[in-house]
Parts: sequence; structure tokens; C-alpha cells
Amino acid sequence: MAEQATPWPNGLAAQGPRLLPWATAEGKPCYLSTDGRGYLATLADNIESVQLGMGAELLEYARDTMTPGTKILTATENRWLACRLSEALSGALRVADSRGQRLLGPEEEEEAGEDV
Repeated sequence: MAEQATPWPNGLAAQGPRLLPWATAEGKPCYLSTDGRGYLATLADNIESVQLGMGAELLEYARDTMTPGTKILTATENRWLACRLSEALSGALRVADSRGQRLLGPEEEEEAGEDV
């Protein structure tokens, strides 16, 4: 299944630095000054898609493990699943934060609509 970046409503996005889906070695956030085009913006879009896809697969796996009649996970397997789900949730929250920062506010949408 091919993953694609989610398009923005009406193709609108706020200007300013974009929170990237990765951090520095010290765990600090990385930002990109971009107009939404270019190699790094495309790379970030693709990484976000992969992160969200992996999260969806982990959620499906976790749900399958709770189905009656399935093999009961060991403590080690449950810990692994909890760690991976935590990582996936962290990635999804970062994507949501990044995308939320790029949405236009009501005033900005009106201005953008007048420019069209």
C-alpha cells in the first residue's frame, strides 16, 4: 500500500517554521523554514505517513491480541507492545502538533480567500 502525505484543506497552510517528525540527538525539536515544497518538506511528509501507518498497524496488532481465544502475550511481549504503542502515540502527537501549527486561523483563511 503506497502512503501519501495528507493534503491540507483548500491547499492552505500557515507560513512559518514547520515542526519536523524527528528530533535532534539531544531530543530537541527540529524545525524547517519552508513553503511546503522541496526535498526536506517532502521527506518530512513521507516520514509522517510512515509513522502514522506504523501506528495503525500496531493498533491493529494490539486489538488482535485482545480478541477472545488468541494466544495470551507474555509479560515481555506485553512490555514490547506497550513500548511500541507509546512510540507510535508520541509520533502521532508530534504529527498532529506539526500539522496543527500549519493550519490557518479564521482571520488568515479570510485573507487567503480574498487573495484568490
